[in-house]
Amino acid sequence: MGRRFSPLATISGHRRFTSCGREMLRQKAADANRNTRLREIHVLHQDDADPLHRMLNALQPGTYARPHRHLDPPKSEGFVILQGTAGIVLFEEHGEEISEEYILLDQARGELIADVRPGVWHTLLALAPDTVLYEVKPGPYSAVTDKDFAPWTPGADSDAAGEYLGDLERRFRDALGLD
Repeated sequence: MGRRFSPLATISGHRRFTSCGREMLRQKAADANRNTRLREIHVLHQDDADPLHRMLNALQPGTYARPHRHLDPPKSEGFVILQGTAGIVLFEEHGEEISEEYILLDQARGELIADVRPGVWHTLLALAPDTVLYEVKPGPYSAVTDKDFAPWTPGADSDAAGEYLGDLERRFRDALGLD
């Protein structure tokens, strides 16, 4: 299943190829459930310098992926739902006004793939337990320039993050008529 290289991620370390089946998805979902952030990454690319980053992104309900964008350097992000249900919220900023657009990734009820262009504010919601996405974006990765966090949102460790996430998920569910 790879080797752990951080508290939040494992890396496959394959030399020629790897494949991911139901057991890998089950394991990553279980890892996300044990993780304090309720999410877990399994890196498929070789390292941070790789020009194309590919990963499994396992999410549990209640995880807060602070809204962000990839502007400098500009990077698109692609998502494919493998199991569970995920929401993607896109934000458009007009001064003080923020409007939201919603994408439901669900193999039975929604879209299967989402592609987010560079510079678009966005976040992910785990709408069902054991949600796993295949995620692709350009490399290389640099912690300093990877993303800009939306200044109108609470930080991941702030007391307001849970309330913000709950309100955002309620608006998402209401807009799409989800239970």
